[in-house]
Amino acid sequence: VLTGSDVTLGAKVAQDPNASFVTYSGNQQDGAALCKATAGMGLPVSVSSCIGPVCPFIIFESADMDSAVDEVVQAAFKKRKEVHWVLCVQESVSESVTARLKLRIAGLKCVSLRSDADRVLVDAAVEEAQQQGATLVQSCPPPPGSQYPPTLLCGAAPSSPFVVSPPPGPLLPVVTFRSNAEAVVIGNHSPHGHAASIWTEDLTLALETAHSLSVGSVWVNSSSVVDPCLPVSGHKDSGTCTDGGQEGLYQFLRPSGSTPLPRSAPGLMDYTRFGTEPSQAFIPESSEPGSSPQAYLQFVGGKACKSVSGCTMAVRAPGGSAVLALCPDGGRKDVRDAVEAAVKVQPGWKKKSPSARAQSLYSLAKGLEAKRLELAASLVSQTGVSLDEAGQEVDLSITRLSVWAAYCDKMQGGSLPMPQSGTALAIPEALGVVGIILPDKRPLLSMVTLLGAAIATGNAVIMVPSQKHPLPALAFIQVLQSSDLPAGVVNIITGSPDQLTVALANHSVIKAIWYWGSAQGRQYLQHTCASPVKSLRLFHQDQEGNDGGPDWTRSQPSLLQDLWRNAVQWKSVWIPSS
Repeated sequence: VLTGSDVTLGAKVAQDPNASFVTYSGNQQDGAALCKATAGMGLPVSVSSCIGPVCPFIIFESADMDSAVDEVVQAAFKKRKEVHWVLCVQESVSESVTARLKLRIAGLKCVSLRSDADRVLVDAAVEEAQQQGATLVQSCPPPPGSQYPPTLLCGAAPSSPFVVSPPPGPLLPVVTFRSNAEAVVIGNHSPHGHAASIWTEDLTLALETAHSLSVGSVWVNSSSVVDPCLPVSGHKDSGTCTDGGQEGLYQFLRPSGSTPLPRSAPGLMDYTRFGTEPSQAFIPESSEPGSSPQAYLQFVGGKACKSVSGCTMAVRAPGGSAVLALCPDGGRKDVRDAVEAAVKVQPGWKKKSPSARAQSLYSLAKGLEAKRLELAASLVSQTGVSLDEAGQEVDLSITRLSVWAAYCDKMQGGSLPMPQSGTALAIPEALGVVGIILPDKRPLLSMVTLLGAAIATGNAVIMVPSQKHPLPALAFIQVLQSSDLPAGVVNIITGSPDQLTVALANHSVIKAIWYWGSAQGRQYLQHTCASPVKSLRLFHQDQEGNDGGPDWTRSQPSLLQDLWRNAVQWKSVWIPSS
């Protein structure tokens, strides 16, 4: 464990050839700087931005008001303040809560700020709040210097700068809401996803709100409780690290049989030019009737369609001479359309019961079995394997989808004992929208394996097939069209992997990227996905298609469980009994 204020310390540790993994805990800016400094080293980095996040403190009308007010005063003004609290109070009890807060803070002493510069920020935030109509409540007039009294900013708007990004100091914005749904919207308004505190005597309301908030920890009728046995993942801009519990240890492990990324020195790279090389235009060699190769469509929002640009790419036989087919040359606008479709459907897909998601995967396996001969033929023509080998890959793909269907309701977290009386829940949740740049090896089986891992856990996916072997993925579109998967859960875009990688990396909605490709592509992703932070799963792949990824033909539990863990993020919910 290394501590210090030098932001280059982590990069210096990463340069040691004996280092295999770097995990960082601190503020968001230094975490992003570490990710950029280590880009291209072949070293996984996980970031936990646990200093300075904005967390909602939600009080419903069914709460014990005195206990809730006592706790918010302790959290906002007395305890060591590593997070910024925003008090969200239901309108029907807002006057009662405000009156209690005025009494509690009346006897509080001024709080020491870290520096005179912080005092300038606090004064500016208070002045701005008053200009926007907020009511100021203080225990005493602010004295000169680096001391400031506990301050309430009542009537604040959720979008106000001093609510979204409050300055360091004893300021507590107070926001009101009318319903549970409105409380969830306000609670999720922050770009951070560190924690939340919910106060209510209605357990059903507490659990419903806890499931809807996009945060790593939820404390019911309590706050700032931690225990190392509970897994907690950073949500949104709070990082990619999972801390605590058994799941927190798995990030330091890899499945047996897989190989780590090759260590290397970062290459000199112009990040603005990566993925900007124009695609090679396809010009037919003959215009005789019947000589044109078959044209395939990509799959976006549940519909087979051309690329937005209308351009196509040639798909060549294994020898590289004959043109087998034409596929769309997708780009940034195709990714945009796919993300829009995925965002619309993913919340509903995530809320489906595990058994309902399992039935959809079983229907996908059944559809794949019905198209067995067509998929095997596409593998033979695209990769040059024998018909028997292609049939075996299709059979393995059918089995793999059935295995993922069985996994849907088998790995659902559970309850864990608390250090004090009560219960704590560990809940795995979907990441959101996942981008996958698929490997060249085993083009059908690898796609089905990664697809199953992502959608079985409630994610939506945007997949970029192998540029060398896209036909199996394009033939699989017929299986998707005949399944009962909601439109937009699975999207398939063909084109230049580098150009599509750039589009995925720069889209703020994409939460994770699984990438098989070049060293330049991995370095670009590590640098670009540092802010806003994205969860990355990177594998080396050379020009011959050899990679350090898993053996797709082996159905070992460690491989599937590792994929499952990379497709979820963990939330802990604390439920005290008294």
